[in-house]
Amino acid sequence: MGHHPSAESFFGHRALLAIGANLGNRDSTMRSALASLESEGVLRLVRTSAWYETAPVGGPPDQPLFLNGAAVVDTQLDALSLMTALMECEKSHGRQRSVKDGPRTLDLDLLLFDDEIINHPSLIIPHPRMDSRRFVLVPAAEIASNWMHPVIGKTLGQLLKALDGMSPWSPSPGLEMAGKTAMVTGASSGIGLEIAEELALAGAHVIIHGRKKELLRKACQHLGKNHHYIVEDLSQPGSGSRLVAKALELAPDLEIWVHNAGADILTGEWKNVEFLQKLAILTQVDLVGCIEATRAAGESFKHRGRGAIVTIGWDQADTGMEGDSGQLFGAVKGGVMSFTKALAMSLAPNVRVNCVAPGWIKTAWGNQASTPWQERVLRETPLGRWGTPADIARCTRFLCGPNSSFITGQVIQVNGGAVR
Repeated sequence: MGHHPSAESFFGHRALLAIGANLGNRDSTMRSALASLESEGVLRLVRTSAWYETAPVGGPPDQPLFLNGAAVVDTQLDALSLMTALMECEKSHGRQRSVKDGPRTLDLDLLLFDDEIINHPSLIIPHPRMDSRRFVLVPAAEIASNWMHPVIGKTLGQLLKALDGMSPWSPSPGLEMAGKTAMVTGASSGIGLEIAEELALAGAHVIIHGRKKELLRKACQHLGKNHHYIVEDLSQPGSGSRLVAKALELAPDLEIWVHNAGADILTGEWKNVEFLQKLAILTQVDLVGCIEATRAAGESFKHRGRGAIVTIGWDQADTGMEGDSGQLFGAVKGGVMSFTKALAMSLAPNVRVNCVAPGWIKTAWGNQASTPWQERVLRETPLGRWGTPADIARCTRFLCGPNSSFITGQVIQVNGGAVR
């Protein structure tokens, strides 16, 4: 299975798939299908639901139980081409269509495609029976509860509640940030976009930031209609304060700030400049921009009496790493980590401030890293794999949410246990 493409390369369409099986090794087949679709470049997996075991609906009697799940994916294909690819995947995994609603090794359905309504002889979107089938809605709402059904005009979460005849009176544990507004800087792709999606999944209204309007527009499309973006170049003096002012103007109730923005000196436009130039841009974007923005956001949060701030550090800033990159990131991210602890002391007790320090995370650089680097990552990581943007996003969600209410001033290393 090849490397995962970057998020940017998959901007195009967002789709919701249903996946099921009731013959053979159901779990293995379903996972294999998603992995093969991703490795072949058909789609990029954004998130998958848990698997649910359910009784068959319709078809011959005495069928085995199904496993059912759902997946949110990005794809460059149009809906008809994606459906064709899904049917080819079914066929390659042993699917035979001999009996209507009969047992099957694999079932892949295209439920939603952006907010499109499609009536084609071979494809109807939204899937015509999705709103009446609990085995479809439960996994779908687990990972895309805020996705609006473009025909019915209700979210998947609302459709599931209507089907069950139940509406929550208190906040759901899976939507712990419902009613809150969060800002994520540096979120047009990669780790930042993954964090934004995770906070949106928790129910937050999310504002994303970047310096390229078109990328932000596409990223915001994928997040959904209730989310917004702000363009600001943090390499410019005073940009951190301007960004906070724009965010508060857009959302006066803002109470979560995730400062992920950072200059890409490894694969971006600054990768070939001299050491001191790299140091200058890293200092301005990663350190000064962070300090300026989080101080301003923190003062607003403190005045309102609540809020959470998360910064992004680097695990090897503590231990040291050889080479120019080690020196550059060590100096700058070490500053971010120390500043985070000081800001936490300044804003306590009503505003919490913490830092996530990633280890080896497979972003754009990791995807193209040489074999010696790939081997080094596995050698240095006790859990034996690269970290993913999702690993960082889940930790960030925890630090922003109510379940971390007694945690502040901490640097949390998300690095697979590396101690070096």
